[in-house]
Amino acid sequence: MTLALDSAAQDLLFREARTARTFTDEPVTDEQVQAIYDLVKYAPTAFNQSPLRIVLVRSPDARERLVRHMAEGNQPKTAAAPLVAILATDHEFHEELPRLFPHFPQVKDVFFSERPVREQAGSFNAALQVGYFIIGVRAAGLAAGPMTGYDAEALNKEFFPEGDHSVLAVVNIGKPGEDAWLPRSPRLEYDEVVTTV
Repeated sequence: MTLALDSAAQDLLFREARTARTFTDEPVTDEQVQAIYDLVKYAPTAFNQSPLRIVLVRSPDARERLVRHMAEGNQPKTAAAPLVAILATDHEFHEELPRLFPHFPQVKDVFFSERPVREQAGSFNAALQVGYFIIGVRAAGLAAGPMTGYDAEALNKEFFPEGDHSVLAVVNIGKPGEDAWLPRSPRLEYDEVVTTV
C-alpha cells in the first residue's frame, strides 16, 4: 500500500527532516509563522480544545530573558536562531470551548471545571499540537530545533507570570545552517512496535 502523500512531501516532513542545530541568519517572518499556524490549527485535539499557546521571541531583551533559562548546551543555538517559539499549555483553555465546540458549549463546565482535569487534558493535547507545529515548520521549508532542556519553572515565571500556562517546548526555527544535522539516529522497526491482537 502506498501513501497518499507524495514521496517528496514524505521526505520533507519525515524521512529527511531532523532536528536542526544551526541556522542561517535569514529571518523568519510573521507571515511564515501565520501560514504554519493556519495549516496546523486544523489538526485534531479532544473537544477541539486547542490549548497550545505560542510566544515568538524576537526582541534582544526577550531573547536574553529566554537564553538564561536554557540548559547550557542549548544556549548558543537559542541565542543564534533567527526565531524562537516558546510553546506552552494554556490551562484556562476551557474558556474558549463554547466558541471552539459550539455543538456542546456546556463541555466547558461539564468536563473542565476543575483545574487538575484541565492541566492533564491541556498538557496532553498541547503536546499533540507541539508535534503538529514542528511538522508545520517543516512544511514551510524551514527547520525546527525543538528542545526541552530548560528551567521550566523559571521560564513559566519569566514569560507566563499569571500562572495559567506551562511551557512544553522551546523551538528554534529557521533555514538550516552549516553542519545543522547530526547523523540520522536508528528507529524501531514496525514489528518491534506494532502488535496485532
